[in-house]
Amino acid sequence: MMAGVRPRAKRNAAVAKDLGRKAPNPRSLAGMDSKPMPETAVPWRPKDCERVALVLQGGGALGAYQGGVYEALQEAGIEPDWVSGVSIGAINAALIAGNRRADRLPALREFWRRITDRTLWVHTPDGDVFRQGRNAFSSFTSALFGQPGFFEPKRLSPWLLPAGHKDATSYYDIAPLRQTLNELVDFDLINSKQVRFSVGAVNVLTGNFVFFDNARETITASHVLASGALPPAFPMTQIGTDYFWDGGIVSNTPLQHLLAQDDNLNSLVFQVDLFSANGPLPRTIQDVMVRHKDIMYSSRTRQVTDMFARLQRWKYRCYEALIKIPESELSDEQREMRDKLSDLPRVTILQLIYQKQAYEGAARDYEFSADSMHEHWLNGHEDTRKTLAHKAWLEIPSKAGGIVTHDLHRDYGR
Repeated sequence: MMAGVRPRAKRNAAVAKDLGRKAPNPRSLAGMDSKPMPETAVPWRPKDCERVALVLQGGGALGAYQGGVYEALQEAGIEPDWVSGVSIGAINAALIAGNRRADRLPALREFWRRITDRTLWVHTPDGDVFRQGRNAFSSFTSALFGQPGFFEPKRLSPWLLPAGHKDATSYYDIAPLRQTLNELVDFDLINSKQVRFSVGAVNVLTGNFVFFDNARETITASHVLASGALPPAFPMTQIGTDYFWDGGIVSNTPLQHLLAQDDNLNSLVFQVDLFSANGPLPRTIQDVMVRHKDIMYSSRTRQVTDMFARLQRWKYRCYEALIKIPESELSDEQREMRDKLSDLPRVTILQLIYQKQAYEGAARDYEFSADSMHEHWLNGHEDTRKTLAHKAWLEIPSKAGGIVTHDLHRDYGR
């Protein structure tokens, strides 16, 4: 974890005990001497689980939360077979899939250290009003000067440039991010397909949401940049003859892509969201801006899972109908369908949602102070540890075609 973060040893022991593993040294949880499992070791997974997936939502500066989530998973001996993301989630996904196990956390830490490496406040006094002031100044500074290793303002405003000029469609240059990705991500490793990797983007001309998947194509830094090219801040990214923007414009989570796979693999899915669909009724115009962004970018997890469950039920009914038909009356196609439907995949989804702090406003997704980054990382780590402590939540459903969803902040304490 980040320097200065020291989770409680008792909570760590409880998680390790539930997973049937020896509790690591508390110092290792602070990133001091933590040792990831060897590359050849078999990661932990629940009974009957054939795939562990890590699904990462977009959310700019809030993405440090996902770094904390991954660290807690690695401490518990859990490594993903598939990493998928949108926007900042795509960048974190590339840092994970594009590094060996021993290098994943260092790569994540270095990325977040690098893009928050600007000291604005030496010390923030305790109290929401001071944190609000710090965050407001930090987000204003990001908008004015960009962030090191991430983006920088263009020399001329796009409003002053003629149509067709290469800089006329965005405010910032993301060349620093391309350089950072090429330094910290091994794209040859991603394309070796040891870990499945996919990122979502939207085609600027057609408006269609697409996934760049290493199962189908060669992944480069441009595919990651395309997934995070949020207009009008960042420029559209050209891949081949097409141009792409941030996938969050259409769908801010790649969960649907994973569930749509026709591979019948039982899956344990960790979905990490940075915006919560639930929230209080706004009381001020600032509250309206916050709530608007939450709703716009929050995942439609319940809608996606309900649709998937409904489809699974119809598939199972089709299977029940087919097994009642005598073998001699079935066509080859019907026999093939019957056999395929006899083993429908079962899915467990553990949803981890960042919970906005009282002093965070509508600019929290581009508030890149180091203090906030550390707070987000720690929150992700703690939420994941609490989730893993519920051993029953990790189990794969017993019923064919079943899907179960758990949300720490909704289900905790029940």
